Amino acid sequence: MNNLSAITLASLLLLIAGFTEAPAPPPRADESQRANAFFERVYNESIDRDPVMQTYLGIKQDYDQWDDPTEAFAQMELNITQEDLQWLKDSIDYDALNPATQLSYGLFVQKAENEVADFKYRYHTYPVNQMFGFHSQVPSFLINMHQVSSVEDAEAYIARLRKLPTYFDQLITKLRTTEEKGILPPKFVFPRVIGDAKNIITGLPFSSGDSSALFQDIHQKVAKLEVDEATKEDLLEQAETALKDAVQPAYQTLIAFLEEQEQRATNDDGAWKFPDGEAYYANALRRTTTTDLTADEIHQIGLSEVKRIHDEMRGIMKQVGFQGDLQEFFTFMREDPRFYYPNTDAGKQDYMDSATAIIDNMRTRLDELFIVKPKANMLVKRVEVFREESAGKAFYSQPAPDGSRPGIYYANLHDTKNMPKYEMEALAYHEGIPGHHMQIAIAQELEDVPKFRKFGGYTAYIEGWGLYCEKIPKEMGLYQDPYSDFGRLAMELWRACRLVVDTGIHDKRWTREEGIAYYQTNTSASERECVRMVERHIVMPGQATAYKIGMMKILDLRAKAKQQLGEQFDIRQFHDVILKQGALPLDVLEEQVDQWVASKDFVKVDDSPDTARPQ
Repeated sequence: MNNLSAITLASLLLLIAGFTEAPAPPPRADESQRANAFFERVYNESIDRDPVMQTYLGIKQDYDQWDDPTEAFAQMELNITQEDLQWLKDSIDYDALNPATQLSYGLFVQKAENEVADFKYRYHTYPVNQMFGFHSQVPSFLINMHQVSSVEDAEAYIARLRKLPTYFDQLITKLRTTEEKGILPPKFVFPRVIGDAKNIITGLPFSSGDSSALFQDIHQKVAKLEVDEATKEDLLEQAETALKDAVQPAYQTLIAFLEEQEQRATNDDGAWKFPDGEAYYANALRRTTTTDLTADEIHQIGLSEVKRIHDEMRGIMKQVGFQGDLQEFFTFMREDPRFYYPNTDAGKQDYMDSATAIIDNMRTRLDELFIVKPKANMLVKRVEVFREESAGKAFYSQPAPDGSRPGIYYANLHDTKNMPKYEMEALAYHEGIPGHHMQIAIAQELEDVPKFRKFGGYTAYIEGWGLYCEKIPKEMGLYQDPYSDFGRLAMELWRACRLVVDTGIHDKRWTREEGIAYYQTNTSASERECVRMVERHIVMPGQATAYKIGMMKILDLRAKAKQQLGEQFDIRQFHDVILKQGALPLDVLEEQVDQWVASKDFVKVDDSPDTARPQ
């Protein structure tokens, strides 16, 4: 065919088509399959390089190994991320993907691009601090995550003990490099972490007295093995030798280094002291909140929310007939003994029993809120003694995907004065059910969702959901005790104050003491809680802003959906939309809710009789 004929034929085809453009090609199953196979491969290969995460996931592949904390490994990970990102962009046709895979594509690209962009800030952190770090991660990980169901598992546990000197030497190298780059924890951090490290090597077999946490743990795990006594004795002898010959010197070396470094520390607290600190903190806020809110905007949101919640608290004061101002009411709630369990073993057990009862009651009400519910079980557990002095007041540990380990809501009962009865309901709903356990366990159990989404996370989404879940029981008729309702407000107020203080310290150059004073003036929390929270802000810039920003977005999305749908709005379906895609950035979450609302013209709402549902 000559060129003229080809042009004529093309013109004829255009005339037949009515000069309209051809429709976009439909999604191709094979392209979505290729993309999802890529996501699966990349995730599995990343887990192959991460022995600690393998254990968290219940995989016993490199059960005797620790992660590699070296700079060479970090550089290798960056190169792999860049290569994976480029392959995806070059090799996958986005327009040919189905909508679910397009969502995964966008999330993968965003995550990878953020990792590449943030690599320059990899040393803008404190690898050892009172909130987290290898020094406390090691015993916590071995005790709670390293399951021992065979002799081989016990041998892997012992091998990990033996490898601590090398692991800690690598950690110290990282600490030196971090300091050389001008990043050194403030002075208050050192007594906390040194004390925790010393706790690990106190007691048998390191010294006289009770068994140390690790010694007790390996004894208990080996005792449960169904093997002969000679084998058990041999394993315990090996463990004791590893504890004395490897664990003790590793911790002693780390302690000596930290004591030396403490002499060079200052009392400067904010991220503004870091190299390029202002840009780093702005970036930290973007990553944490998954928004473009500036530090000043977040600060102002916090001030506004503090005022609103104070007004609601004054309503509680009237309800209970309290005579006095809000500050006096805070003092009353903080000091009246009726609001606290005795700081005894019996009192702490009473707290655990009550928290468990709250969780168990909520389990019976889940059909009012959710269509999909997690298969994984959840337990309430005390924070271990070796870390309760510096650990937060409560937190959640995810279940193993294979069911070998339940989700755990940890309550810190170091001093019951810091765990008032009136906050118990809200705390249990946030950390347990319907909070983190529902969200995280459901995400892990999702089908046809790539693993990087099932096991990934966005702090604003995760913690926003947890804080949202403190509120929805109120809408179900719970918090019958007005003091418990005050506790709910007290915890929301706590998160509103975080917006003010985090930005105050890292953007407005507040001192540690100014941050503590703000909490003491505006909340009912104990002095210890106020101090610990400000110290958390200092070592984790931006992190604490996620809770309130995330909660407010979920509430805004719910209000908008309810306004648009009217009688068609179903709280259970709304929660399905929030939870059934795994953790999402807040802007992407809004897109998902908008799509759900738009789809309601074609979806029949289940109007069958049911228990009253909060809206």
